[in-house]
Amino acid sequence: MAKIVTLTFSPSIDKSSSVLEIKHDIKMKCTKLLADAGGGGINVARVLTRLGADVKTIFPAGGLSGQFFTSLLDKEKIVYDNVPAKHDTKENFVVFDDASKQQYRFGMPNTILLTDEWQSIIDMISFNYDVEYIVVSGSLPESVPSKVFKMIAKIAKNLNAKLIVDTSGKSLKNAIAAGAFLIKPNREELGILCGIKNLKNDDIEQAAKNLIANNDITVVVVSMGAEGAMLVTAEQTHQISPPKVLVKSTVGAGDSMVAGIVYGISENFGYETALKYGIACGTATTMNEGTGLGTIQDINRIFSELNRL
Repeated sequence: MAKIVTLTFSPSIDKSSSVLEIKHDIKMKCTKLLADAGGGGINVARVLTRLGADVKTIFPAGGLSGQFFTSLLDKEKIVYDNVPAKHDTKENFVVFDDASKQQYRFGMPNTILLTDEWQSIIDMISFNYDVEYIVVSGSLPESVPSKVFKMIAKIAKNLNAKLIVDTSGKSLKNAIAAGAFLIKPNREELGILCGIKNLKNDDIEQAAKNLIANNDITVVVVSMGAEGAMLVTAEQTHQISPPKVLVKSTVGAGDSMVAGIVYGISENFGYETALKYGIACGTATTMNEGTGLGTIQDINRIFSELNRL
């Protein structure tokens, strides 16, 4: 049984390449095509595996693309349980424009999950009796009802596990209503949750504390882009800014930060140190092209740098 279980309802094969310059109505020659298994919980599990954590990831996989998806996880020696799905696993595409140094991300529609498929995914969690952290990350397909968060929260409570949720929009609101140990909104999402338009940095701490006071939440981590992130509890507040690095891609950076924070909390680092580790993981991922995630060498180097500040 795994100590940490991650859940992804909408996994994807993330493909990436680059062109000299993006132009309309002409054939553009791409560089080598790279492919990685992606999706919120998948990326969290991939980073946690690199960190040496005891982790398993659960997801649906369908069609030939689903077979390719699982083969990508096998190459990285990711431990997983997957539910066979009727519809093909989706593919996303990232293109880097060398001329403008801009990245273009194309996200395909979420794969439709049948009722018995998403129900089987939830049921699989219950068999992980020794799990301590359940991480639900990524968007929900429209075919999956919002009540899933209430169902997962109930399972987490029965297993005495901490529920961590990284999603957005209506899904995030439903997760908060169901009760979660930790959520990770960005600044705009936090403002929406608290009914505040154009939430300023100076108001983030109080908004997060209000959210905690009015809901069954212990930790709110607010991602702030280039300014790093703020971790807030009822008693503590910590903000960490990332070091300056050459950013090659932002794909998977948020998921990587979640992985680092979960790892830090699971290893009893303390909240401030766990946030530093999360920032190190997220920053390390931005240093890789396309859909590549941070290496353990870069993560540990950046973490050491943050600890010296």
